[in-house]
Amino acid sequence: MDIVTKPQYAGPVAAVPPTAWRKSTRSYSDGCAEFAAVGDAVAMRDSTNPHAAAFVFNRTEWTAFLEGAKAGEFDDLLK
Repeated sequence: MDIVTKPQYAGPVAAVPPTAWRKSTRSYSDGCAEFAAVGDAVAMRDSTNPHAAAFVFNRTEWTAFLEGAKAGEFDDLLK
């Protein structure tokens, strides 16, 4: 298994066009996390505060998160 580092706190990701940000169709209308591709990484921001700082995850970190979510590793957080 790869060693995963902490996500980078990137500050505002101004270079990302507004149309690049997307969120799940299952998200709430009053706010959710939004994601955008930033080079070879993925940025995450709060949709209710789009001008605030974003977290940026490298490919290894993002892949580990997605695989864990698909495998149900975070399901207990909703109980």
